[in-house]
Amino acid sequence: MGDIAECSWSSSVSCCIGSIAVLYYLLRWSCQCWHGFRVYVMSEIWQTDLKAYGQWAVVTGATSGIGRAYAEELAKRGLDLVLISRSEEKLHRVAKDIESQFRRQTCVIQADFTEGHSIYSAITQQLEGLEIGILVNNVGMNYTGILANFLDVSDPEQRITQVINCNILSVTQMSRLILPGMVERGKGLIINMSSEAASQPQPMLSLYSATKIFVTYFSRCLSAEYRSHGITVQCVAPFVVSTNMTHNVPVNPLVKSAASFARDALNTVGYTSYTSGCVTHALQNIALSILFPDWLRLSSFCVQRMAKLALNMEPQIRERMANNKQD
Repeated sequence: MGDIAECSWSSSVSCCIGSIAVLYYLLRWSCQCWHGFRVYVMSEIWQTDLKAYGQWAVVTGATSGIGRAYAEELAKRGLDLVLISRSEEKLHRVAKDIESQFRRQTCVIQADFTEGHSIYSAITQQLEGLEIGILVNNVGMNYTGILANFLDVSDPEQRITQVINCNILSVTQMSRLILPGMVERGKGLIINMSSEAASQPQPMLSLYSATKIFVTYFSRCLSAEYRSHGITVQCVAPFVVSTNMTHNVPVNPLVKSAASFARDALNTVGYTSYTSGCVTHALQNIALSILFPDWLRLSSFCVQRMAKLALNMEPQIRERMANNKQD
């Protein structure tokens, strides 16, 4: 009789624990679905008024790709633009296009973010007197144009410094320059461009992946520190977008154009401090985290297969890189 009672008690406990676990995961899944619905569906209908942050938006890496797309979308939504990039010729071309198409004011600043600390005093002087409501820290570069091991690049000493200056130093220094004015006015928006490559460790993208997880953590910390001051800090972590960095891979249901991505990502402002930018990239993030976990991604077997894949793809990628230079 005692054995039967003990067995019944154990079954009840197991059933209770199982029910709690099921309820927990159901609630968690429901919260994630609701969050996704708010961020990627409701934001299409009720968009944040970006003009409320201030008159001017600063965009780094603004002459092509995601940076140019953000600049054009911000101009479309009524903001004046400060465009920062290394090519003065391209800057003036993009500025002219924005002024003629969207009837907004523009200001251009030529700066090469790979050069390090020396550029920021000049940027500070040229930004003086502007009411900057939005900063888009978009400028970035890859370690190499293809999948490669850490040492498999020409002049790694110089390249490492350039990547860190461009991907990390630019984010922190531009935030340092512009954040005080935002805090003084009690409002502002900083958008930092991270990457899906930062969501998990990425062998053969080691330095790029590491710099982008810095951007993610820096953004989250900055958001926590300055949220009470009225500052919104959003980290954007896209998957593949058709740009020069991705060798202009053709747009398809999984790959967004820069213009489409920028529009969707800006819609999420005010809804979340961390976003994949669009619903297709968010779904890819979920799928990869389940189907391609860390233990598999970091295994010798997987790294060897990635190396073989990179070797097979290299001629095609180099051809695209050559075409991009010609364009």
